[in-house]
Amino acid sequence: MNAPDYDLILVGGGLANGLIALRLLQAQPGLRLLMLESESRPGGQHTWSFHDGDLSAAQHAWLAPLVGRRWKQHRVIFPQRERLLNGGYASIFSRDFARVLEEALGDRLWTDTRVARLAPDRVELEDGQVLHANAVIDGRGPADSAHLTLGYQAFLGREVRLDKPHGLEEPILMDASVPQQDGYRFVYVLPLSRDTLLIEDTHYVDRPEVDASRLHAHIDTYARDRGWQIVDTLREESGVLPITLAGDFDAFWQGAQGQPRSGLRAGLFHPTTGYSLPQAMGLAECIAELGNLDAASLFQAIHAFAAREWRRQGYFRLLNRMLFLAGRPEQRWQVMQRFYGLSEPLIERFYAGHLTRADKARILIGKPPVPLGEALKAVWLNSPQKIASTSFGIRA
Repeated sequence: MNAPDYDLILVGGGLANGLIALRLLQAQPGLRLLMLESESRPGGQHTWSFHDGDLSAAQHAWLAPLVGRRWKQHRVIFPQRERLLNGGYASIFSRDFARVLEEALGDRLWTDTRVARLAPDRVELEDGQVLHANAVIDGRGPADSAHLTLGYQAFLGREVRLDKPHGLEEPILMDASVPQQDGYRFVYVLPLSRDTLLIEDTHYVDRPEVDASRLHAHIDTYARDRGWQIVDTLREESGVLPITLAGDFDAFWQGAQGQPRSGLRAGLFHPTTGYSLPQAMGLAECIAELGNLDAASLFQAIHAFAAREWRRQGYFRLLNRMLFLAGRPEQRWQVMQRFYGLSEPLIERFYAGHLTRADKARILIGKPPVPLGEALKAVWLNSPQKIASTSFGIRA
């Protein structure tokens, strides 16, 4: 048999596959690697953010060339609580991500390339060309699965220039003082320069839909209410992030049929916040340490990594069910307001996904901000089958 064309093909140029590529090229410069991206540049229009406590010191150092902005503090705002937290926060912008990836990959990055079909060891392009590899990783974003029950975080963000300085020193990660509608709503604001902001309108909702015109208008209203006059929109980004309520992990991965996956397609994200960078970083390091990059070895390693994450995230899925299934959608903000009254170290561990037993107990101790009976029912609804048997209406 002829030798394959490549050692590894990465299908999709998003965050997870991009970090895998950069780590592998650092560890194995001679690797015959190819990335296929359907758009004109990798990374799309995205902002990936993380807290200082999400990563190790070594991971922070490695990611430093990709980071566009850092802040020492961040703020949250609720109807009955406003708080400035001291934890550091950082963002990677897709334009910087694309530039670094393009420089590192060179002609090993094929853009405007559409994939018709793929298998663990080959990719068929829409033009009929077939590429063979020792392994193929599918990183094209989340795929529908009957084995996961999801809520959704729908958002639209606009990077805007104002007519004068905005006066913000730190990001506002959640401003939930805005009117609540069909689910938990908050505005996310990143100060990028003296007169530019990223303003993002975000909703935790039951359906994977973005009403772009409505969210666009919300941002105009929010800016006006803050006394900011928008003179230009520099770019926009929008999306729907999955929020996991319950699932059958084994069945989900059986559906992959041996196909290595990455990122959201592998279910690798914080199940409550939707943040995916820490998991993407961890998976990239895991793959870079492998001695064998054949499809079977990759699938086994990624499956094992995902299984560890799934076990660790069970408590977060419970909290998600309480958020989505207990109480009225327009009252979901009360859950988050109560959470942000807890200690800063606990909040930091929550975002990092490393809660202690004491943390888990502390989060649930006291009068719940949702009806007790519905909260207890949400605890019991720990599988897609149980949720589907109720009238809650969350889509699997």
